[in-house]
Amino acid sequence: MIDATAALGRLANEEHAYEHGHERPLRGYLAAMAVFAGGTGAVAALARVTGRQLPERIALTDVILGGVATHKFARILTKDAVTSPARAPFTQYEEPAGSAELNESPRKDSELRHGIGELVTCPFCLAPWIATGYVATLTFAPRVARAWSAVMTTVAISDVLQHVYARIRTE
Repeated sequence: MIDATAALGRLANEEHAYEHGHERPLRGYLAAMAVFAGGTGAVAALARVTGRQLPERIALTDVILGGVATHKFARILTKDAVTSPARAPFTQYEEPAGSAELNESPRKDSELRHGIGELVTCPFCLAPWIATGYVATLTFAPRVARAWSAVMTTVAISDVLQHVYARIRTE
Protein backbone atom coordinates (compact mmCIF):
# COMPACT_ATOMS: atom_id res chain seq x y z
CA MET A 1 0.00 0.00 0.00
CA ILE A 2 1.29 3.45 -0.90
CA ASP A 3 1.52 5.99 1.92
CA ALA A 4 -0.07 9.11 0.36
CA THR A 5 1.47 11.50 2.87
CA ALA A 6 4.95 10.15 2.24
CA ALA A 7 4.42 10.25 -1.53
CA LEU A 8 3.29 13.90 -1.37
CA GLY A 9 6.32 14.69 0.78
CA ARG A 10 8.65 13.12 -1.78
CA LEU A 11 6.94 15.07 -4.57
CA ALA A 12 7.36 18.31 -2.63
CA ASN A 13 11.07 17.51 -2.14
CA GLU A 14 11.48 16.82 -5.87
CA GLU A 15 9.71 20.08 -6.71
CA HIS A 16 11.94 22.05 -4.33
CA ALA A 17 15.10 20.42 -5.71
CA TYR A 18 13.99 21.11 -9.30
CA GLU A 19 13.21 24.81 -8.68
CA HIS A 20 16.78 25.48 -7.53
CA GLY A 21 15.74 28.73 -5.85
CA HIS A 22 13.39 29.84 -8.66
CA GLU A 23 9.62 29.82 -8.53
CA ARG A 24 8.34 27.20 -10.99
CA PRO A 25 4.60 26.39 -11.02
CA LEU A 26 5.01 22.65 -11.56
CA ARG A 27 1.52 21.87 -10.28
CA GLY A 28 0.07 24.43 -12.68
CA TYR A 29 2.03 22.85 -15.52
CA LEU A 30 0.79 19.43 -14.47
CA ALA A 31 -2.81 20.69 -14.52
CA ALA A 32 -2.31 22.15 -18.01
CA MET A 33 -0.78 18.88 -19.23
CA ALA A 34 -3.73 16.95 -17.76
CA VAL A 35 -6.24 19.22 -19.54
CA PHE A 36 -4.35 18.87 -22.83
CA ALA A 37 -4.14 15.08 -22.52
CA GLY A 38 -7.77 14.83 -21.41
CA GLY A 39 -8.97 17.01 -24.27
CA THR A 40 -6.93 15.09 -26.81
CA GLY A 41 -8.23 11.81 -25.38
CA ALA A 42 -11.82 13.09 -25.51
CA VAL A 43 -11.41 14.07 -29.17
CA ALA A 44 -9.91 10.65 -29.95
CA ALA A 45 -12.81 8.93 -28.16
CA LEU A 46 -15.33 11.06 -30.05
CA ALA A 47 -13.62 10.16 -33.31
CA ARG A 48 -13.82 6.49 -32.45
CA VAL A 49 -17.48 6.66 -31.45
CA THR A 50 -18.44 8.57 -34.61
CA GLY A 51 -16.33 6.37 -36.88
CA ARG A 52 -13.95 9.16 -37.85
CA GLN A 53 -10.26 8.59 -38.36
CA LEU A 54 -7.35 10.92 -38.65
CA PRO A 55 -6.51 11.50 -42.28
CA GLU A 56 -4.05 8.97 -43.68
CA ARG A 57 -1.94 11.97 -44.69
CA ILE A 58 -2.36 15.66 -44.36
CA ALA A 59 -1.82 17.67 -47.53
CA LEU A 60 1.25 19.88 -47.62
CA THR A 61 -0.98 22.91 -48.25
CA ASP A 62 -2.95 22.12 -45.05
CA VAL A 63 0.31 21.85 -43.12
CA ILE A 64 1.69 25.14 -44.47
CA LEU A 65 -1.54 27.09 -44.08
CA GLY A 66 -2.11 25.48 -40.69
CA GLY A 67 1.39 26.41 -39.58
CA VAL A 68 1.02 30.05 -40.59
CA ALA A 69 -2.50 30.18 -39.13
CA THR A 70 -1.36 28.58 -35.88
CA HIS A 71 1.47 31.12 -35.61
CA LYS A 72 -0.90 34.05 -36.17
CA PHE A 73 -3.64 32.76 -33.88
CA ALA A 74 -1.09 32.07 -31.12
CA ARG A 75 0.13 35.70 -31.43
CA ILE A 76 -3.45 36.99 -31.29
CA LEU A 77 -4.31 34.94 -28.22
CA THR A 78 -1.07 35.54 -26.31
CA LYS A 79 -0.06 39.08 -27.25
CA ASP A 80 -2.92 41.07 -28.80
CA ALA A 81 -4.28 44.00 -26.77
CA VAL A 82 -7.86 43.12 -27.72
CA THR A 83 -7.58 39.61 -26.24
CA SER A 84 -6.07 40.85 -22.96
CA PRO A 85 -9.38 40.51 -21.05
CA ALA A 86 -9.20 36.74 -21.60
CA ARG A 87 -5.64 36.68 -20.21
CA ALA A 88 -6.26 39.16 -17.36
CA PRO A 89 -7.22 36.59 -14.68
CA PHE A 90 -3.85 34.91 -15.19
CA THR A 91 -1.53 37.79 -16.11
CA GLN A 92 -0.34 41.20 -15.12
CA TYR A 93 0.12 44.00 -17.65
CA GLU A 94 3.72 45.13 -18.05
CA GLU A 95 3.99 47.42 -21.10
CA PRO A 96 3.05 47.84 -24.75
CA ALA A 97 5.14 45.72 -27.10
CA GLY A 98 4.39 47.48 -30.40
CA SER A 99 2.18 46.46 -33.33
CA ALA A 100 -0.89 46.26 -31.04
CA GLU A 101 0.82 43.69 -28.83
CA LEU A 102 1.39 43.71 -25.07
CA ASN A 103 4.00 42.35 -22.72
CA GLU A 104 2.39 40.66 -19.74
CA SER A 105 3.73 38.47 -16.98
CA PRO A 106 2.05 35.51 -15.30
CA ARG A 107 0.43 36.15 -11.93
CA LYS A 108 2.12 34.36 -9.09
CA ASP A 109 -0.65 34.24 -6.48
CA SER A 110 -1.26 30.53 -7.14
CA GLU A 111 0.55 27.80 -9.02
CA LEU A 112 -2.47 27.17 -11.24
CA ARG A 113 -2.86 30.84 -12.23
CA HIS A 114 0.90 31.11 -12.75
CA GLY A 115 0.99 28.00 -14.95
CA ILE A 116 -1.98 29.15 -17.03
CA GLY A 117 -0.46 32.64 -17.15
CA GLU A 118 2.71 31.23 -18.66
CA LEU A 119 0.69 29.28 -21.21
CA VAL A 120 -1.46 32.23 -22.30
CA THR A 121 1.49 34.65 -22.62
CA CYS A 122 3.71 32.32 -24.63
CA PRO A 123 2.89 31.83 -28.32
CA PHE A 124 5.35 28.93 -28.47
CA CYS A 125 3.57 27.21 -25.57
CA LEU A 126 0.06 27.75 -26.93
CA ALA A 127 0.88 26.69 -30.51
CA PRO A 128 0.69 22.91 -29.86
CA TRP A 129 -2.79 23.37 -28.38
CA ILE A 130 -3.91 25.36 -31.42
CA ALA A 131 -2.30 22.95 -33.89
CA THR A 132 -3.93 19.98 -32.17
CA GLY A 133 -7.31 21.72 -32.45
CA TYR A 134 -6.63 22.43 -36.10
CA VAL A 135 -5.80 18.78 -36.90
CA ALA A 136 -8.84 17.62 -34.91
CA THR A 137 -10.99 20.04 -36.90
CA LEU A 138 -9.47 18.72 -40.14
CA THR A 139 -10.70 15.31 -39.01
CA PHE A 140 -14.26 16.33 -38.12
CA ALA A 141 -14.89 19.41 -40.27
CA PRO A 142 -12.17 19.90 -42.88
CA ARG A 143 -13.96 22.81 -44.57
CA VAL A 144 -14.12 24.70 -41.29
CA ALA A 145 -10.45 23.99 -40.58
CA ARG A 146 -9.40 25.16 -44.03
CA ALA A 147 -11.55 28.29 -43.82
CA TRP A 148 -10.05 29.14 -40.41
CA SER A 149 -6.52 28.56 -41.67
CA ALA A 150 -7.21 30.69 -44.74
CA VAL A 151 -8.47 33.57 -42.59
CA MET A 152 -5.55 33.43 -40.14
CA THR A 153 -2.98 33.05 -42.95
CA THR A 154 -4.49 36.00 -44.79
CA VAL A 155 -4.25 38.09 -41.61
CA ALA A 156 -0.62 37.03 -41.15
CA ILE A 157 0.21 38.08 -44.73
CA SER A 158 -1.58 41.37 -44.14
CA ASP A 159 0.49 41.95 -41.00
CA VAL A 160 3.71 41.47 -42.95
CA LEU A 161 2.51 43.92 -45.57
CA GLN A 162 1.58 46.45 -42.85
CA HIS A 163 5.13 46.26 -41.47
CA VAL A 164 6.66 46.57 -44.95
CA TYR A 165 4.46 49.57 -45.71
CA ALA A 166 5.32 51.26 -42.41
CA ARG A 167 9.02 50.72 -43.03
CA ILE A 168 8.83 52.13 -46.56
CA ARG A 169 6.95 55.19 -45.27
CA THR A 170 9.62 55.98 -42.67
CA GLU A 171 12.55 55.74 -45.08
